[in-house]
Amino acid sequence: MSIDESKQFIPLNIAVLTVSDTRSLADDKSGATLADRLTNAGHRLAAREIVTDDVEAIRAIVRKWIADPGVDAIITTGGTGFTGRDVTPESIEPLFEKRMDGFSIAFHMLSHAKIGASTIQSRATAGVAGATYIFCLPGSPGACKDGWDGILAHQLDYRSRPCNFVEIMPRLDEHLRRPKAKGATA
Repeated sequence: MSIDESKQFIPLNIAVLTVSDTRSLADDKSGATLADRLTNAGHRLAAREIVTDDVEAIRAIVRKWIADPGVDAIITTGGTGFTGRDVTPESIEPLFEKRMDGFSIAFHMLSHAKIGASTIQSRATAGVAGATYIFCLPGSPGACKDGWDGILAHQLDYRSRPCNFVEIMPRLDEHLRRPKAKGATA
């Protein structure tokens, strides 16, 4: 990967959702890690919320952000494990129009280098819905750092080469001809 310095950085509007029964904004280290990293990279924090581990509550917020033309990407943290309360993938994957299998693979490769086989305890996932990228990361600050620094910082930077998610944003919903993807025609 490299950065093409001849291209201008394009800031995205990114929403952060923490899925937790025990956190508040005051002690949400994972959500804060993501918010800090994305704003330090030059993106805008479009929204930040905390929701309990409840399928319908999670879906309601994510659907609201998918429908919002001011949100380009959503990053969730938490709820990707195997306990009874971990329901983030079950909540969000049915909303995907297209699943991003490579994200999970890349995340697990990065994670394995740091925590070894324990990475299999995460069900990190990603996809696209309504011309909005959605990335679901585990609930630890370390996993959020790894996911952002190792994958998202590059793929959400228009200058990254050989390719990135920003350059294809205008074509994400070309099959539906919706105005959210600014390059689509009616």
